[in-house]
Amino acid sequence: MVSFLKIFLVFAKIGAFTIGGGYAMLPLIRDEIVRRGWIPEEDFTDIIALAQSAPGLLAVNISIFTGYRLRGTAGSIIATLGSILPSFIMILFIAMAFSGYQDNPDVVRIFKGIRPVVVALIAVPMLNMAKTSNRKWWAWLLSAATLVSVAFLGVSPIYILVAVIAIAGVTGYYNLRNSRKTDKS
Repeated sequence: MVSFLKIFLVFAKIGAFTIGGGYAMLPLIRDEIVRRGWIPEEDFTDIIALAQSAPGLLAVNISIFTGYRLRGTAGSIIATLGSILPSFIMILFIAMAFSGYQDNPDVVRIFKGIRPVVVALIAVPMLNMAKTSNRKWWAWLLSAATLVSVAFLGVSPIYILVAVIAIAGVTGYYNLRNSRKTDKS
């Protein structure tokens, strides 16, 4: 059984050493909890899907689900505190230190320079998720179509989710109906 202190320290490390939040944190979160054997790779993808569908911050939701899986309600509280406390403290200090420098050209350039790194940190876990989740040709096609629709055509992700849920429901209904016919034969 994983100790509360270990859970806190791992998620505090995640919270302290990732820039960009959310998706940018996924490589470090995945590395920490999958490498330690706390969560299998396949389950990590499911946790990400659950964390995205729940309201709130992605990294906090992953902390909640992982902590709960490891040690129940207390584990989820400890993991959540571990993931948000370092960020909270750092932002507090940054806000105090930079309150007069937000319009300084050097500070603006530094933050603009960080942006490409954050984009890469977001892209890597998305590609890893695609590799582990898309095992059929149609899943790759659906992922590509969704990417093009949202990124380049401006289609709302809500419409895509509703359409996919409807298609999955109809497909599931027909598969169930066909399996019942086969069982009766």
